[in-house]
Amino acid sequence: MLDLYAELSALILRFERDAVPYALCGGMAMAVHGFVRATEDIDLLVPPESLGRALDAARAAGFDIENEPAVFAGGAVPLRRVCKAEPEAGDLLALDLLVVTPATAAIWDSRVRVPWEHGTLTVVSGEGLIALKSLRNNVQDRADIAHLRGEE
Repeated sequence: MLDLYAELSALILRFERDAVPYALCGGMAMAVHGFVRATEDIDLLVPPESLGRALDAARAAGFDIENEPAVFAGGAVPLRRVCKAEPEAGDLLALDLLVVTPATAAIWDSRVRVPWEHGTLTVVSGEGLIALKSLRNNVQDRADIAHLRGEE
């Protein structure tokens, strides 16, 4: 069975080692900002000029099943999904690489470094996470925004 936290750790250590710029976002970033909730994937924001290097680092960490490029937020945010499989358990773990665009540039600029057990981790700020979740604005995103704002 794939362990989400262990996979995140291995992936971030690879990105750090290869000097690939990133910012953790999505459900795992919610935990960094004080609200742990269930999530089934890893989301990283990456600048467009580093997308190729991010994909290479992901492949080196075992994320070698590539999906077709996609977009969300009405086309404002390109997304590249790559997955890692564990055939014996039938597990599949998705890594979503969200590409920085003009619509997310301020979110990218808001990223912060926080301590964690392997050194430091780059994560989108709380306000940046609210802005990113506001772009997609589904039920889970609205609930996350309420938690981040202390409105739960």
